Amino acid sequence: MHKKILFLGSGELGKELVIALKRLGQTVIAVDHYAGAPAMQVADGFEVIDMLDGQALDAVVSKHEPDLVVPEIEAIRTERFYAYETSGIQVVPSARAANFTMNRKLIRDLASKELGLRTARYFYATDFTQFQEAVEAIGFPCVVKPLMSSSGKGQSVLKDPSLMHDVWQYAIEHSRGDIKEVIIEEFISFHTEITLLTVTQQGGPTLFCPPIGHRQERGDYQESWQPVAISSQDYDDACRMAARVTESLTGAGLWGVEFFLTDRGVYFSELSPRPHDTGMVTLAGTQNLSEFELHARAILGLPIPAITLERAGASAVVLASDTADMFRISGLDLALQESRTDLRVFGKPSIRPYRRMAVALVHDAVGSDVDALRKKAMQVASMVRVEPVKGGG
Repeated sequence: MHKKILFLGSGELGKELVIALKRLGQTVIAVDHYAGAPAMQVADGFEVIDMLDGQALDAVVSKHEPDLVVPEIEAIRTERFYAYETSGIQVVPSARAANFTMNRKLIRDLASKELGLRTARYFYATDFTQFQEAVEAIGFPCVVKPLMSSSGKGQSVLKDPSLMHDVWQYAIEHSRGDIKEVIIEEFISFHTEITLLTVTQQGGPTLFCPPIGHRQERGDYQESWQPVAISSQDYDDACRMAARVTESLTGAGLWGVEFFLTDRGVYFSELSPRPHDTGMVTLAGTQNLSEFELHARAILGLPIPAITLERAGASAVVLASDTADMFRISGLDLALQESRTDLRVFGKPSIRPYRRMAVALVHDAVGSDVDALRKKAMQVASMVRVEPVKGGG
């Protein structure tokens, strides 16, 4: 069962996945565009390349001859994955899944047009004239996103017609890769956003984790909690939709499938073919296996007998507010004085405004007041300070 695994993207989620894979005896090479990325700190080796450079990507794959290629970010020459699969390398979860989910256009058209899942109305635009026409057709407010981006970059809720040009520019400027196109979506009036972590297996049934509630700002996760209040009908509908889209994309692994819960039922939102940032709450021991342990087992073909809810938990992020190459993180001693709390410090080598640097985790018994846990997680996170060191740039 020993495999060599090449990670493409080495952030905080990758770091936890490397740890899970190392516990199962695997060899991991971490790749990213900058040195000192979190997953590199715990991997067996690392490479620093531009993963949008197809030749550089091919060279790393040829050098290490991995058994598995695990993409962890969006900005990769994913079209190369088909050739890797043909050569006998296992792409996680599959080359098809990686190519579809790295591009909002492909995944939205698959979900809405091919599979008939309930989604928000949407249009695409490649220039400002098309953008104006799409906004007029959708109406205000509407949601604007680059087709390819990460961590909420370039996303806006457009409410004021006078800001149309600014929102367009923001989306285009924060597009990743070569694709300079945006999606304009109907604003769905929802009462809860959830992530349904879904596990597809090589030789077993598709499994679903207890749904996770989450809150976003600037299109990026700020807090999450598990379990979340959901009706049995909405849960069944979400499971059905998650099973259909993951089956269509093919491959084994853990998927973060996002939904809006509304008074009119469940709407499919987005999909990630890997551990999800909102799923960091599972590091609080809310499940018998964290999302990273589930992903590790699934991609290695190891059995997952069941996924069970063990605790109620909540997570809240710790963000940087300055830009610096030298900084200090303080307050861990105060935060960890609280009972049933934990912290994960990601170990990123520099800071910039809104960059995630750590996450606070809290837990209690199943049936505990989840709103109280959310408040506690936010309080714990607020005790941690990320401050530039004088003269650090």
